[in-house]
Amino acid sequence: MDIFNPSEIEKKSFAIIESEVPKPLPFQGNQWKIVRRMIHASADFDLLNLVRFHPDAIESGVNALRKGCFIITDTKMIVAGINKHKLKKLGCKIRCFISHNKVKKIASEKGLTRAWVAVDFAIPYINNSIYVVGNSPTALIRLLDLVSNNTVFPSLIIGMPVGFVNVIESKEKLIMQKKVPYITVKGRKGGSHLAVAVMNQLLEVAIS
Repeated sequence: MDIFNPSEIEKKSFAIIESEVPKPLPFQGNQWKIVRRMIHASADFDLLNLVRFHPDAIESGVNALRKGCFIITDTKMIVAGINKHKLKKLGCKIRCFISHNKVKKIASEKGLTRAWVAVDFAIPYINNSIYVVGNSPTALIRLLDLVSNNTVFPSLIIGMPVGFVNVIESKEKLIMQKKVPYITVKGRKGGSHLAVAVMNQLLEVAIS
């Protein structure tokens, strides 16, 4: 094996993950490919017990990607990490309003997080989109409020905020709602790196 070749490194990493996961695998098919990539991104085998998929999550997300949907996110780290070549191939575009000047102004005036306000700015793009939350539970909470009152209908929510305040509660709220397919991680764990791993594997499935 060429230890400096990226594809060979990834191939070897996946093989190591496969060898260390107890059999039978806890996930199958594309669900396993997503979880495996998440473990690859984090070296965290706890994810085997924490990742949750809505039954329609992968199908809904892949169909949206193949239709050239918007991908909306709460952090620039996710924008940077998503595979641009595959996005372009599918005709998809990313939107992130976290640094918009009006978002900053409104958040400051109202005492809200920028992530919360950014969700409202994204409303024109959310229907049939994939909304990716990799950092802020307030973004996920606001998004779910809009879903609950029938203001928006994304095709898929990737809900992976990380931390200690409102994180567990926001993800439980995501799992309990019945309107939108989701992929999430129970508990405090999450983060942009995991959300990017999910998105890039969905892109891989959509193109294949």
